[in-house]
Amino acid sequence: MCNCVTHDLIYRYFAIVRYDGSRYAGWQRQNNADTIQAHVEGALQKMHGQPVEVVASGRTDGLVHAKGQVFHFDSSKDIEGKNWQKALNSLLPTDIRILNVYRVDKDLHARFSAVSKRYDYYVTNDIHNPFLECYMGKESMTLDVAYMQECAKVFIGSHDFTSFCSAKIDPRKPRVKNITRLDIIAHQNHIQMIFEGNGFLRYMVRMLAQTLIEAGKHRLSKEDIQKMLEAKDKHVCRYKAAPQGLYLVEVRYDDGKVD
Repeated sequence: MCNCVTHDLIYRYFAIVRYDGSRYAGWQRQNNADTIQAHVEGALQKMHGQPVEVVASGRTDGLVHAKGQVFHFDSSKDIEGKNWQKALNSLLPTDIRILNVYRVDKDLHARFSAVSKRYDYYVTNDIHNPFLECYMGKESMTLDVAYMQECAKVFIGSHDFTSFCSAKIDPRKPRVKNITRLDIIAHQNHIQMIFEGNGFLRYMVRMLAQTLIEAGKHRLSKEDIQKMLEAKDKHVCRYKAAPQGLYLVEVRYDDGKVD
C-alpha cells in the first residue's frame, strides 16, 4: 500500500480592484452591513465552493472610493490573471471591478509588503450639483489655494500624527508616518489634494484635508496647524472631511511586483 501524501499546490494572487463606495459601509466585512470585502469573498467562494479569505492593503471607510485598492488571496486554482478578472467581474456588482490579477510570491502580503500609498481628496464649490454629491466634498466658500499649499508644508516629512487620527486606534500602533507628497491643485470647479506617504492612520487623510480646507477659509493659520501637529493630542483636531471626497488611488510595492 502506498503511504504517499499529496499536497495541493497553493498559489498567492494579488488583485487590483476599483470601486464606487457610495452604497457600501466600507471595505471591511461587517455583520449586518454591505461591504466590498463581503462581495469579493462571496465571489471567490462561488468559484471555490468554500470560503476564501482576502487581505487588503488597508480598510476604506463607508462611502470612500478606490481606484487602486490591492488585496491578496490564496488559491489552489492555477488560473491566468485575465481569466480571474473575467470570472470575478461576472460575479461582482458593477460598481466593484477587478482591474487585474497577478500571481505573486507567497511571502508577499497586500498590507505588510506595501511601501507607500496615494490618496486623493476632492472638494468642490459647485455645491448645488447633485451629480457630485457622492463623489466630492462640498464647500461654499472660495478657498485660498496658495495658502493651503503653504500650510501643507507643515505635514511633509516624518511626524507623529497622533493629533490627526481616530481616537479608537490601538495605542500600540505607531503614530509616526512619513508624508512624501502633499499637492493641492486647483481645477475649474474643484480642488484636488494628493497625499502620498508610507502609510496613513485611520481618518488621517480626511482630518488633514479638512484642516487644510479650514486654512483655505482663513479659519486656521499655518502656525495653528504647526501647534496642532506638535501637540500629539487626539483631541486638538476637530476637523474631518466628508468621506465621499476620498479615493484610494494607488498602493506601491518594492521590486515592481505589482503594477
